[in-house]
Amino acid sequence: MMNQRKFRTVLGTLVIASVLLAACGTAPPATVERLVTEIVEREVTQVVEVEREPFPEGTDLHIVQWSHFVPQYDIWFDPFAQDWGAANNVTVSVDHVGIPDLDPALAAAIDAGDGPTMFEFLFAPSAFVNGLHDLTDVNMEAQERFGEQIENCEMSSYLPAADMWYGFCHGWVPDPADYVRSLWADAGLADGPSTWAELLEGGSSIYSQTDVPLGIGMSPELDSNMAARALIWSYGGSIQDENENVVIDSPEVVEAVQYMVDLYQGAMRPDSVFDWTAATNNQGLIAGDLSYIMNSISAYRSLQKIDPEAADDIGFGPALEGPRGDRWASSHVWAIYVIPNYVEGAELEAAKAFMLHLAANYNQATFNSELYTFPAFGDTVPQLSDWLANDPFGSRPADKLALLGEAHEWTAWIGFPGPANPATGEVFGTFVIPTMMARAARGEVTPAEAVCEAHTAIEQIFDKWRAEGLVGGESTPECQVQ
Repeated sequence: MMNQRKFRTVLGTLVIASVLLAACGTAPPATVERLVTEIVEREVTQVVEVEREPFPEGTDLHIVQWSHFVPQYDIWFDPFAQDWGAANNVTVSVDHVGIPDLDPALAAAIDAGDGPTMFEFLFAPSAFVNGLHDLTDVNMEAQERFGEQIENCEMSSYLPAADMWYGFCHGWVPDPADYVRSLWADAGLADGPSTWAELLEGGSSIYSQTDVPLGIGMSPELDSNMAARALIWSYGGSIQDENENVVIDSPEVVEAVQYMVDLYQGAMRPDSVFDWTAATNNQGLIAGDLSYIMNSISAYRSLQKIDPEAADDIGFGPALEGPRGDRWASSHVWAIYVIPNYVEGAELEAAKAFMLHLAANYNQATFNSELYTFPAFGDTVPQLSDWLANDPFGSRPADKLALLGEAHEWTAWIGFPGPANPATGEVFGTFVIPTMMARAARGEVTPAEAVCEAHTAIEQIFDKWRAEGLVGGESTPECQVQ
């Protein structure tokens, strides 16, 4: 049974523009304020409730999750969750926190044996598996109700070594290329680069002619981590194989590191790439200071509200193809719920029921994220292809985002091609890979030496987690490249 609900999203942005008056530079800047408001209204099919018996009086559901990059999502989510609670005799409260606060909050709650009911993470929190409930039942029910789960979500919530679904991944975010169309057209690539070779050639040409660099960092932060992995995977390398053996020390990875050195020397601004932050990509694209970034559509959505004409000049591309035809990029983030072991009884069952309710109504989640968050179960958002082909949030041309409909085909996950286990999570969280790239780019070590340094650090991390019984594979302490 389906019904129709009309969603009306009001997008308001205060734009402040300073106009410098050219009277010998002595006049103060004039500040102009204007409120840009757009109402987006679409019919969105809503799946009916996942049927459950009402929960006992006094049942509470306390959700802690990240503050979404698209503010409208949080505006929608809280009443959505509370409405479900009211209909099911559950008192729902939601706390939105910064991304760095999630790990400490869950660790403290597990140590105390008390705290919130469920936490939402952006990356696989498999390191906490011993303090989490097994969610195999809710994952199996979701697959039965909604069909096949996207592979990058499945691999980010199931741990083979423990044979356990420690999380419920309900969404993911594509990480396409965002590029300035006019700059790349002048470089002879009107549709943007499609290969890593074209990125180097075109990016170097743009930088030499316009002083506008590429937007890829080599710093201890999220986007540098993602870009480095995309490069390695597309060159045919990886951190681990499908059996959780460390394979970073391969000729393909050395080749990828050498490519990053070449990219740094030809198309990057030396004074910025080692001080990159998670906001640098977005800020640089919005300011017109970068020709190409690898990111979600959040920067573009912001630019649409600030400068629609500049947003029109932004194009999107898929993962870049490497020298042997491999083409991969990571999901930008995921949306993964976990439930600590201390949660019991009706509270536990309410948490599982809400997860299924959210998945069933994911067309609302995707729409209210302004098409930022995609469903883990594709059948729950049958409108997605139409939305991407005719963006309800005003892309010009309207089908600018259509290529994201195939993003699942080139999207990998932390740990690819193996599972997102605690070791790959620690490698990610300690920034071993961007550090490897930066050491070689600075000329402190050769690409092969940088890879061997990374191999040593990664093997130590894997051995620690193997001792805990949470990672498979075998140790290979000797670096295989020189």
